[in-house]
Amino acid sequence: MITSPLSIPPDHVFPVARGNARLLLQLEGLAACAAGLWGYFFLTDNLAMLAAAVLLPDLAMIAYAFGPRTGARIYNLAHTYVAPATLALAALATGLPLLPLACVWMAHIGLDRALGYGLKHPTSFQETHLRRVGAAPDDQGHR
Repeated sequence: MITSPLSIPPDHVFPVARGNARLLLQLEGLAACAAGLWGYFFLTDNLAMLAAAVLLPDLAMIAYAFGPRTGARIYNLAHTYVAPATLALAALATGLPLLPLACVWMAHIGLDRALGYGLKHPTSFQETHLRRVGAAPDDQGHR
């Protein structure tokens, strides 16, 4: 029987990355954060813009006011590397001075990943592809 991806049983548990896979994803995030910050400071030394822009992607959390499914979709759109890469390409194509913002955005996403905050599953804000945020470790030390 084929079920709709929109119908998730209430007891469904989404998989999370564990062990070496999670470590590699977190190291990848750290590398993306470092690259984003390097790019930003290569382009500008404006600390005020960095401070103002670093948390902009987290405004996507407001979408959770419309439910966890909508919240996860909007949050994930703002927290995938595709978004800042698209902004960077648009900046390069148009000449608009948005490349530093794309770098900050990439650094933000990378830092989130390095700290273990991943893309959200549609069930709740705490369910991510890297771990369950706020969960106590199980008997093997996984969250």
